[in-house]
Amino acid sequence: MYNFLMTTLLIVSVLIIISVMMQPAKTDNALSSFSGGADDLFAKSKPRGFEAFMQKVTLVLGIIFLAVAIAMMYVSSH
Repeated sequence: MYNFLMTTLLIVSVLIIISVMMQPAKTDNALSSFSGGADDLFAKSKPRGFEAFMQKVTLVLGIIFLAVAIAMMYVSSH
């Protein structure tokens, strides 16, 4: 059981890395660091399409990672 959980944890961790790397970059220029990003105050919008999908995939994989890590801890202690 421990080996199965370890393999699952390894696969999920690789999938998390891939999903984070596939998310679109949010680039800020150097000027926004001096102005405090005030020009982006009202430019916030909900992510749509591919960006929203990748955020959900990353969230689900993170939850799975946490659950498998807790299960591994339980199995190793008993």
